[in-house]
Amino acid sequence: MFSHAHARIAGIGVGAAAGSLALSLASPAAHAAEPAVPPMARTVAPRQDAAPPEYTVGPGDTVSAIAARFGLRTQDVLDANGLGWSSIIRPGQTLRLTAPAAIATAPAVPAPAPVAAHTVVAGDTVSAIARNAGTTIAAVLAANALTWDSIIYPGQVLAVPTATPASVPIAAAAPAASAPLELDAEQVANAQVIIAVGRELGVPDRGIAIALGTAMQESWLRNLDWGDRDSLGLFQQRPSTGWGTEDQVRDPQRSARAFFGGPADPNGTLTRGLLDIPGWEALSFADAAQSVQISAYPDRYAAWEGPATTWLSVLG
Repeated sequence: MFSHAHARIAGIGVGAAAGSLALSLASPAAHAAEPAVPPMARTVAPRQDAAPPEYTVGPGDTVSAIAARFGLRTQDVLDANGLGWSSIIRPGQTLRLTAPAAIATAPAVPAPAPVAAHTVVAGDTVSAIARNAGTTIAAVLAANALTWDSIIYPGQVLAVPTATPASVPIAAAAPAASAPLELDAEQVANAQVIIAVGRELGVPDRGIAIALGTAMQESWLRNLDWGDRDSLGLFQQRPSTGWGTEDQVRDPQRSARAFFGGPADPNGTLTRGLLDIPGWEALSFADAAQSVQISAYPDRYAAWEGPATTWLSVLG
């Protein structure tokens, strides 16, 4: 299966999903190698209008032009909508416009928590280390000067906070370079469907997180009625390759069951879901997602491991 999200990657003149505030979470930018503030972010239009809370994209609009029109930085508009510099926007899409001051304002940093040393072993993830220590992913990242895109290696020694004050919200402890990702009601509802189906099928938490991260990469957790070639729905499943009819692949519950696969797979043996991959539990987050999706850009799933784990802990 070839994802629509992969064929869409072109340039800043076009976009991804826009989220209105419902669940405030921190996540990595989908493309970590992108420049922090490219030259176009400094473009200023001759006339600046007062920025409304939201803006509906029109034909020919680009994120940089929209930002300049309202006296905003391009980076701020990208961050407010969970977009990257290679994201695509489309006419009719709604973007949140957040004032630069609101984005730049950092929460108070809590006092450092006591730390313990953890030596990374094969198969370790930051999320698992944090969970076992009873702390947050963000706290482990901050304690080791890591970002959501950092890679850990066997033998590496990490400082692991042994306690995280309950009053510190997840988003407040996230690395400053992370872009805020806010799930709106539609995304939350779709995430809850995926979680509910996973729970019903007895899928381990990590498998459910893989499904959430895959859906975010493929469709921004939206039940899309378009995609690359005939790809549709949350997971951009293709009717032409046996994933079901157009209506079936746009049924969130059915598409989630098909992604998980196993004995309850609605497609039977026509497609292969996560539970059908021998040893999927030992695969990396990205490799496990790729084993189902067969994407042209398999590494992009890795960016959602931290956020997906957080979504599951909050929603599941």
